[in-house]
Amino acid sequence: METAVHPSPVRRALASIVLLAAVAATAAPPSAQAALAAADTAVDVDVRAGLATVPGTALGLNHAIWDAELGTTAVSGLLKDAGVEMLRYPGGSYADIYHWRDHTAPGGYVAPNTDFDTFMAGAKRTGAQPMIIANYGTGTAQEAADWVRYANVTKGYGATYWTIGNENYGNGHYGAAWEADDHADKSPKEYAANVVAYAAAMKAVDPSIKVGAVLTMPGNWPDGIVGTGDQGTWNAEVLTRAGASIDFVDVHWYPGGGTAAESLTRTEHIEDAVYLLRGQLARYAGANAGRIGISMTETNVGVGQNTQPGALFLADVYSGLLEQGVFTVQWWNTHNGIGTVSTVAGQRDYGDFGLLSSGGCTSDGSVCEPPMNTPFAPYHALKLMGSFARAGDQLVRAGANNPLVSAHASRRPNGDLGVLLVNKDPDNAHTVDLRYHGWTPAGAVPTVSTYTNGAAAVQTAPAGTATGQTLPAYSLTLLTLRPANTGGAAPKAPGRPAAGTVTDRTATISWPAAQAGGRPIAKYELYRQNGGAAEQLGETTGTSFTVQNLEPGRRYTVNVLARDTAGGTSWSSLPLTFTTTGPAAAGCTVRLTDTNDWGNGFVGQIDITNNSAAPVGGWTLAFTWPTKWQSVSSGWSATWEQTGTKVRVTSDGVLAAGGGTTTVGFVGAYSGPNVLPGVFTLNGTVCSTA
Repeated sequence: METAVHPSPVRRALASIVLLAAVAATAAPPSAQAALAAADTAVDVDVRAGLATVPGTALGLNHAIWDAELGTTAVSGLLKDAGVEMLRYPGGSYADIYHWRDHTAPGGYVAPNTDFDTFMAGAKRTGAQPMIIANYGTGTAQEAADWVRYANVTKGYGATYWTIGNENYGNGHYGAAWEADDHADKSPKEYAANVVAYAAAMKAVDPSIKVGAVLTMPGNWPDGIVGTGDQGTWNAEVLTRAGASIDFVDVHWYPGGGTAAESLTRTEHIEDAVYLLRGQLARYAGANAGRIGISMTETNVGVGQNTQPGALFLADVYSGLLEQGVFTVQWWNTHNGIGTVSTVAGQRDYGDFGLLSSGGCTSDGSVCEPPMNTPFAPYHALKLMGSFARAGDQLVRAGANNPLVSAHASRRPNGDLGVLLVNKDPDNAHTVDLRYHGWTPAGAVPTVSTYTNGAAAVQTAPAGTATGQTLPAYSLTLLTLRPANTGGAAPKAPGRPAAGTVTDRTATISWPAAQAGGRPIAKYELYRQNGGAAEQLGETTGTSFTVQNLEPGRRYTVNVLARDTAGGTSWSSLPLTFTTTGPAAAGCTVRLTDTNDWGNGFVGQIDITNNSAAPVGGWTLAFTWPTKWQSVSSGWSATWEQTGTKVRVTSDGVLAAGGGTTTVGFVGAYSGPNVLPGVFTLNGTVCSTA
């Protein structure tokens, strides 16, 4: 867990839980939706704005060797019903003390019947691939290689994904120590060297496996911190030294939040966090860094783990991460144990990070959980995700104009469209007006699956219309929609576009040609993602296009689709994200440097140079923070003022002509991914950036 004060949730587990009999929740019969009121929320869904394709490993979950239910048929049946596609073993921090050969974890509790073969049997019954954590903290590369040999040569399990350790930045190097690490050198440099050694030894046994290294999620501790004796942050050091040896990176995300409402807003961080992480891969991991995948192998909500906030968060975070191309998202945990008991939105919450009840009681016996394996609210959300995000679906951009409503959408190979709506308002229903772009729904009443606060199961029934739905308070709603018509054989989607020359105002985009369907391809259309309704940037008969009239220092995400001679359109290409530069030559140059970072704040230095032939006196520097969770706490060498996300820095000083410079500084604060501003103006003139 990426915080300096809280250990991984595995350490909060009741290691000696006595597990009882399995009890499955019984679904209540579907009920009809109430008559629609006037819409108070608009939702746009645009199939022209394609995101990632859902992989067969998308929906994941953690297992742990201290959980005696790990290999039972009751659990594997529940997980199969929920559509779980990947299971992680042997469980969080325990991975760094676990020895697979004799099934021991010195210093920890190992439940009976939780050995590797038992885990694999349960994974097979579930229909899930394994994600296996090799012991870095107290193990060796040889031990890991022997595990690969046993799994894939001796037993023929075909286990593809292997991570080297768990939360290894929590070994004390940055001041907080919850992760076992017997290495005398606990630096990221040493971890990277061992990742290289582990990967070589393991791939010598089975070259087909994929090996992952532990990183920290941007915006979460210790992201941004440079440890004593290090040349860079944990992520920079690990990627620079081990990037060529790994196939994916492994991150965790516990975004916290003091209230349920605050916790549910943290999903807004996802797009920027993944953007920064991909930037780190590109910057530090060497040639072909684009081949390196991202796995999110632990996440959970800050408040209401067993009640509706947990369900809403799970659906929102799984959808958001999968949209950004994360290949697996894994909830912490299958079972975990009772914690601090509270009431959340009228429901009893046990403070249990498990998806299923452990059936335990508080130490004084005053409160007990439901019977063993009773699904908590997030289980039902995961089951709904199994209906929403299926392998092979293309996730597409959706957006709502109500901050309490999140929208996600998936386009299915059979032409159907799934629309997932998350109402985070605990007190009020919201009626939505759904608007579709690049796709027309059939007139039939859609199938609607709903999970409401306190419900024992998801309810499914025809309800509302394709363009109008009422979302109950604190609910998940999944619409399954048929297209108005399927038409003829449409073109295939173009290949993923790539950016060539990018300047402050233009970008040249190219892409592999699409395969024609029943009719020749007439042209290609380029769209810029813009909320839930994309903006067309241009069209061409070729396979490259130079986009004009862009804004300096701005991030753009674009897609390409093919249109045939009868007007039929392909699916959207996969997205391309790029950022325009500052002007190549301008009357001023600005350099922003993060000189000292401590994980939720930093010291920023801004160097300003006057390139013009005349002196600049009484100057104003202006910039805008890319996110609403960034701010200036204090500043010096000028007058600092922030309004909303806009910052103005003013001075009565004079910048001399032809290269006069000055330096100003500030303390910045952030509570999410720290995306630095990319464009600055001096007295209204856009500056070059250095």
